[in-house]
Amino acid sequence: MLTSTQLRQQLSSINRKSYPAYKSLKGIYQFPDYLLSIDHVQGDPFASPSHVSIYVSRKRAAFPEFCFSSSPARIAVQDLLTRKFEEQISAYSFRAKGSGKSGLISITHCGQETLERTACQVTDKEIIVRFTVGFPANGRTINAPELEKILFDFLPRCVQKSLYYKNLSSKNVEETVFLAEDQEYIRKELPKRNLAAFVADHSILPRQSGISQKPLKGSIPFLSPETLQIEMKLPHKGIIRGMGIPNGITLIAGGGYHGKSTLLNALERGVYNHIAGDGREYVITEPSALKLRSEDGRFIKDVDISLFINDLPNKKDTRCFSTLDASGSTSQAAGIVEGMEAGTKLLLLDEDTSATNFMVRDTFMQEVISRDKEPITPFLERARDLYEKAGISTILVAGSSGAFFHIADTVIQMDSYRTLDITEKVKNLCRKYPLSFSHVPAFAMPNFNRVMTVPPVKGDGNKELKLKVHGKDSFSLGKETIDLRYIEQIADSEQTAALGQLLKYAREHLLDNKRSLSQVISLLEKTLDEKGLAGICSSSYIPCGLAMPRKQEIYSCFNRYRR
Repeated sequence: MLTSTQLRQQLSSINRKSYPAYKSLKGIYQFPDYLLSIDHVQGDPFASPSHVSIYVSRKRAAFPEFCFSSSPARIAVQDLLTRKFEEQISAYSFRAKGSGKSGLISITHCGQETLERTACQVTDKEIIVRFTVGFPANGRTINAPELEKILFDFLPRCVQKSLYYKNLSSKNVEETVFLAEDQEYIRKELPKRNLAAFVADHSILPRQSGISQKPLKGSIPFLSPETLQIEMKLPHKGIIRGMGIPNGITLIAGGGYHGKSTLLNALERGVYNHIAGDGREYVITEPSALKLRSEDGRFIKDVDISLFINDLPNKKDTRCFSTLDASGSTSQAAGIVEGMEAGTKLLLLDEDTSATNFMVRDTFMQEVISRDKEPITPFLERARDLYEKAGISTILVAGSSGAFFHIADTVIQMDSYRTLDITEKVKNLCRKYPLSFSHVPAFAMPNFNRVMTVPPVKGDGNKELKLKVHGKDSFSLGKETIDLRYIEQIADSEQTAALGQLLKYAREHLLDNKRSLSQVISLLEKTLDEKGLAGICSSSYIPCGLAMPRKQEIYSCFNRYRR
């Protein structure tokens, strides 16, 4: 380890040299209040910026122990520190001048959800912040005085103002921890109360737009119907009231634009904790909840979809079904079975984005096309079995077919963003208009013991399996692009980057054409539990742009890999 004085001397010695001389700076330097680590140096001023880390000892940062006493509290404080550090460095970004990305200082931009990220990590001994810096140059000639300005002037100020407890609002830190612990309390209460989800009164559910997760100003606050209202006494906030959605089959009905999908969207994001001021801080959903939709053209490999599709005219075996180009109904059937394999206990469906022939077959259609000529068992006739025999609840948004009312345990109506419990009214109507169900094959749990077969890695594996992330919706691994557009619970592009790293790690270390998919993902989970996201990084340093995905998204990603 070198000193900051030696770093200053090195900067002086390479000034005005060719840009690659910057690589000599790689290493760890002792500053008065922290360690500075230059982890990776960019190849030229127009390439991706250099990776830099700051290490502050826990003792020197002097955060109270309650900040890190539980995993939710620790993740919430890490999120807060990332936001505070970003606030500070944004004032200095590009203040140092030069060509290309010279002077850029950036860190993860956090969204409304609180996620575990590599950008900030709190260990037993230290607080680590990882970010990127564009090392300054004039053309491709090193401009060391400008980098010295960043490392010795800008960064020390940012570190002092954002990573030391004495310089932060103690009330803000306390509120952040208390909110995380209250959210975790609700999440643990759900199974105790036989609930699939909880939506607190006065929550703000509408978002600014389809591309913004920020709350819509002036929107109608959520109020629970009396029949579904429950009360919880949180550890810090105290008594809170809201709508408890029971396990079973819940229907969300109502006219168009009245708030059905808005409520469902809040529930699908309720698997994550949210920051204060988001409006959905106390919208908490069963952690394994999976939002599903049809995906025309999806890749499917060795999935047992016989629960929903049987007796195909071409005699293809649906107990081990594969296709390069699935139809909407087949993709949705596979999605549910894959969700079961991932341990999902709650399905979230919207009739608008589902395949109609997969969801329901009305009486007239059953008369015209007899049951023995239709290979699809519609979801309408499987939902009850899924709950009673597999313990999987369903929350379904329905706006056109009345058939779903006949299977619902709870019916919620959205009326101008106001919530009504119309369960009794619907049950009375169902007696007047009975629905005839056709005979369907007996329920049988699918077979999940499928080996994840992949072609062998040829030559230099790292070269062949180059990873490139294309925003939130996809990434490329080698020559394959994995399309994640329809995995709607990916909240951040950094989760997509982490999924890419997970698949790359599995391809290089775990996939041997003998292990099942569940065994591979169990090994990945073990690595993440023991080492965090650092355990799956193939580079010599830990990049700052990764966020932890859920097990459901890991399964969804691996299932879409066209191996």
